[in-house]
Amino acid sequence: MSTLFDDFRREAESRIAALTEEADAGALDAAIDILVESLENGGVLQAFGTGHSEAFAMEIAGRAGGLIPTNRIALRDVVLRGSRTVDMLGGSDLERDPSVVDELFAVSTIGPHDVFLIASNSGVNGSIVGMALKAKETGHKLIAVTSLEHTAAVEPKHPSGKRLRDIADVVIDNRAPYGDATLELGDTKIGAISSITAAFIAQLLTIGVTERMIAAGSTPPVYLSANIPGGDDHNKALEDLYRDRISRTA
Repeated sequence: MSTLFDDFRREAESRIAALTEEADAGALDAAIDILVESLENGGVLQAFGTGHSEAFAMEIAGRAGGLIPTNRIALRDVVLRGSRTVDMLGGSDLERDPSVVDELFAVSTIGPHDVFLIASNSGVNGSIVGMALKAKETGHKLIAVTSLEHTAAVEPKHPSGKRLRDIADVVIDNRAPYGDATLELGDTKIGAISSITAAFIAQLLTIGVTERMIAAGSTPPVYLSANIPGGDDHNKALEDLYRDRISRTA
């Protein structure tokens, strides 16, 4: 019988254990400091990722047990609220296009105390690097989640020649290998891991921020599940505090 299922579980467990050990040792403290400072000053956490890295942004923004002053910026926003057409969402052209960034900023509500969290396994695509550069140019702190192994092995695609890791205030390694896949089956590589580790990192950051705020005597603005009694009312009351600053699209 194949051991691939157990092999993949071990690949995931080893990386999650390493990330937990690093977090326990304080590796995420600098990121948590930035996030807490933003929230204490009325800021919103702006999360961005393209392709499968959008899973990281979805873990940060708008889910049960997560922080309410969070917003997910997505490439589709330039179709929903901007000038781009639906056909532009096909393929990877938009993801690789640095020119999309200015319009993404224009259709998003960005406050002066907002912090950007950008996830990209490769950390080299045009929209990712462009968003990181724009965030820094406009005076915002930036936390990056990327594969240090993968990004070091590929050429930058942005005209600046920079990678996401080169721009961020804090860089968190998602521990994915080059190519993302962790298992080999003949000539085929399978078992992509970056979405799993990025989601775990998002939860570690959320937990760290919540713990820090409670320790300081603050009440963290955290979502309840909409599927439990009173959840909708609780969430709406807190969302109203950030009206027109956070978007919750399907």
